[in-house]
Amino acid sequence: MEGIRVLEVAQFTFVPSAGAVLADWGADVIKIEHAEKGDAQRGIVKVFSHGVGSGDSFSAMMDGPNRGKRSVGLALEKPEAKPVLEKLIRTSDVFLTNFLPRARAKLGIDADSVRRVNPDIVYTVGSGFGHSGPDADKGGYDSTAFWARAGTADSATAPGAEYLVNQPGGAFGDNIGGMTIAGGIAAALLARARTGVAPTVDISLLGVGAWANQMSVNMALANGGPLPKIDPVAARASNPLTGVYRTADDRWISLSMLQPGRYFPEFAERIGRPELAADERFDSAEKLMANAAEAAEIIAAAIEERTKDEWVAAFDGMEGQWAVVQNTYEVGHDPALRAVGQIADVVDAEGRPRQLVGSPVQFDREAPELTRGPLFAEHTDEVLRELGLSDEELLNLKIAGAAT
Repeated sequence: MEGIRVLEVAQFTFVPSAGAVLADWGADVIKIEHAEKGDAQRGIVKVFSHGVGSGDSFSAMMDGPNRGKRSVGLALEKPEAKPVLEKLIRTSDVFLTNFLPRARAKLGIDADSVRRVNPDIVYTVGSGFGHSGPDADKGGYDSTAFWARAGTADSATAPGAEYLVNQPGGAFGDNIGGMTIAGGIAAALLARARTGVAPTVDISLLGVGAWANQMSVNMALANGGPLPKIDPVAARASNPLTGVYRTADDRWISLSMLQPGRYFPEFAERIGRPELAADERFDSAEKLMANAAEAAEIIAAAIEERTKDEWVAAFDGMEGQWAVVQNTYEVGHDPALRAVGQIADVVDAEGRPRQLVGSPVQFDREAPELTRGPLFAEHTDEVLRELGLSDEELLNLKIAGAAT
């Protein structure tokens, strides 16, 4: 993406995370933040009761979806800011926003206004519920549009549960959606290069959620009703080599061996019960499936005899598919992610080393080199001077409250 400029007028994570992916891929991403308020996400200090900052300039909440960008403080509602905005639009390949339709029209950043300035720009909108339809003007977060409305919350909640299962982490759907937006922009740029026409790109959190949940939604449509809830323990009743098993130290091992007859002999040996493979109840795939509940009880008792680390050692090199159910800190230290550079080093504004998760797409098997997210309005003077503004013009903009 080197040589591609993205102009981002967006807040929170859904759309800004798309800008972060494009920055990972080499684009010059200029983030417009309100000259006084900045990105509203800068004001969030806790998510799920956990602090998002570290008491200094670095913030997991901001640096994750904004790394690699340049921040310009511009009050788009001020008439003095309009010529600057138009210069930025004129020099950009992509316009990226998640503002609602009324706000876009009010600020002059709707598709028609932007394309009057630059007909060749790829105009991109991330919305809660789509570009048209009954909820086109309605705002949404991933907790509402992606998780709740797209069916995943209901699917993830066990039958008879007292509480609905929440998203597993902050911005869960936002980051999936951001990657989707980045892919759409890449395709639109390819289309522009081939046809000379810049497409409009629209992606909604609801649409991303439905796509992520498409297998279940497709099956529900085919079956004429909602699917029955899946109990992860009950799932073992049809195949004992699928589902989760608790270890001696209250951790979990997830098994997903969809060909149980193939994997059971080695698995039985790995858990210290090689005789099970020859047991007349389990000595074929058909018998193993028919007696799955009984086999699952034996496996559960065996797994509970050892700790998570002991099972990691015992299962090392096993052909069948399994995984430890990791916590987020363990994910950050996962050797597979670190081997490909997806847990990336960055240096914060104070010169201290930090780490961020890199976007998962790599080219030529090279991990992108990340830089920190920008401080609020950190690059205003730099970017506006690149546009040809003089020091006097910069000063006048600041006096008028149009820039900071």
